[in-house]
Amino acid sequence: MNTEQPMEDRLWDYIDGISSPAERSAVETLIEANQQWRRKYRELLDVHQLLAGSELEEPSMRFSKNVMEEIGRHHVAPATTTYVNKNIIRSIGAFFLSMIAGLLIYCFARIKWTGGSSSNLISSYNISLEKNSPLEKLNWEKLFNSSYVTAFMLIAVVSGLVLLDLYLQRKKQQVS
Repeated sequence: MNTEQPMEDRLWDYIDGISSPAERSAVETLIEANQQWRRKYRELLDVHQLLAGSELEEPSMRFSKNVMEEIGRHHVAPATTTYVNKNIIRSIGAFFLSMIAGLLIYCFARIKWTGGSSSNLISSYNISLEKNSPLEKLNWEKLFNSSYVTAFMLIAVVSGLVLLDLYLQRKKQQVS
């Protein structure tokens, strides 16, 4: 099978007249000396003459107009910017922000706030990171080891990354 394919290629190049003069003389020698080459040459020459003798059917003068009218009948999908609902994007953003707000509320609710004796409201709460402060006493491992908090944080991070990606794509399209 490997010897037939190059033989046919070489014979087609010879028949079409695109082979080099050295290749042309080598093929002529092979056709004269080898019965198999001669038989294949006659077969391919007959196919070539049949193809040259047949007339190709030409399309009608109105062919391109008919094709374009048929294409015009089909409904083409609009651009993506017209069918992306902005309310969905806003709701995803609101969901992400509510997840972050919920996480912060949960964290602050777990802190045990202690009031001081000072009359100033801001200085009455001791939330600095000094020794014996409530934030220092907070068991962070217990706070973030819950499976609910882990799932909550995972959803918040994934939502944030999706929104960041959408924001960066929109910025990139505005620059282009």
